[in-house]
Amino acid sequence: MLILGMILFGMLVGAAAQLILGRKGKGIDWTMAFVAGLVGSFVGGLIASLLSGDGLQLRPSGILGSIVGAVLVTAGWRWFRTRSVAR
Repeated sequence: MLILGMILFGMLVGAAAQLILGRKGKGIDWTMAFVAGLVGSFVGGLIASLLSGDGLQLRPSGILGSIVGAVLVTAGWRWFRTRSVAR
């Protein structure tokens, strides 16, 4: 049940990140939402740990850190996608 909750939370956070950055196309890219949500939670947790002085210890980051991480991951993914298509 916990795994299903983490997957659902990741997808919702990834979808929120796409809505914050603006949607490209008709709807939400759920694959990007899933990956950005899960990876973004870890990125947000790492940034929160570094800012709080805990070093490189990975800890649960909470909702705000997850959204910030997912926005960073989504922006990076979009940048990489447009860069690779342009070549």
